[in-house]
Amino acid sequence: MGDEMAEARAKMIAKRFGGAASTSTGGKGSMRRKKKVASRSASAQSDAKLSTTLKKLGATNIPGIEEVNLFKDDGKVIHFVNPKVQASIAANTYIISGPSETKPLQELLPSIVSQLGMDNLSQLQSMAAQAGAAG
Repeated sequence: MGDEMAEARAKMIAKRFGGAASTSTGGKGSMRRKKKVASRSASAQSDAKLSTTLKKLGATNIPGIEEVNLFKDDGKVIHFVNPKVQASIAANTYIISGPSETKPLQELLPSIVSQLGMDNLSQLQSMAAQAGAAG
């Protein structure tokens, strides 16, 4: 009866205290975590660096801009709708951020004519001449 009693006690102790091979983390009796380390993604880090650099430049937000169009030499337009525009006039720097689309000039034509410069107007005339010759 001594062996049975010893086995029963060993089972009881193992059940109550997790036994010798307990590898559980957390719960009662475990060591307290010192601090929680929050990992940041690479894009979040680069955004933070960018914002600190813009603060150093003294860039200020310009509200109320509905669209921005950047004209490229190949006749395409980088089109921003409701962008976040910041400017540092002292550094002659303008920052435009937000979702953008690269579109051909023809797609934006009726509404964009007032924004065209002399070089863009000459591009437009050459495109019209090509369309007239083709059609």
